[in-house]
Amino acid sequence: MIEIKDLLLKFSNLLLSEEIKKNTVLNVLKEVIGVDVKPEDIKIKNNTIYLNIKPIYKNEILLKKDLINLKLKEALGKKAPQKIV
Repeated sequence: MIEIKDLLLKFSNLLLSEEIKKNTVLNVLKEVIGVDVKPEDIKIKNNTIYLNIKPIYKNEILLKKDLINLKLKEALGKKAPQKIV
């Protein structure tokens, strides 16, 4: 029988994983395009990064999409998000 504390530990690891991904995305965006993005403006769902930022920043991100994806893969490995929207 699985104890509740084991289930809670599993969920906390998942949440921690999402926070690590968000922080990595924030750091990569700051490094590549030089823009500070708020953590609440980033959502990661189904290996896709959703950004709630100004269109001019989104255009800059799309122009440097390959470099951003490369840096995310270096930092996160196989768990790196694949798409940026």
